[in-house]
Amino acid sequence: MAKRHSEYLSISEILKEFVDTNNLQDGLDKIDVRDAWAKMMGNGVNNYTTAIQLERDTLYVQLSSSVLREELSYGKEKIISMLNESLGKEVIKTLVLR
Repeated sequence: MAKRHSEYLSISEILKEFVDTNNLQDGLDKIDVRDAWAKMMGNGVNNYTTAIQLERDTLYVQLSSSVLREELSYGKEKIISMLNESLGKEVIKTLVLR
């Protein structure tokens, strides 16, 4: 159960405490990574993206186009840094394109 505070707290502080208390940050990171990928890559890449999965610090992206997979493999480090920057913290350390 959440702790009671005598002083007033903002809603963002209450939600952060709730997330921390219930260990929900990993699940929220998985959703945030999917959203960041969709925003960053745009419609061209998203049309060929069939699955996005975050496990620990590795992002697995399944693509239906081998040509696009090869093209994106050249910029893996840049994609990782741009996604982490978009998320505001270092969530992804490895990118695996399938």
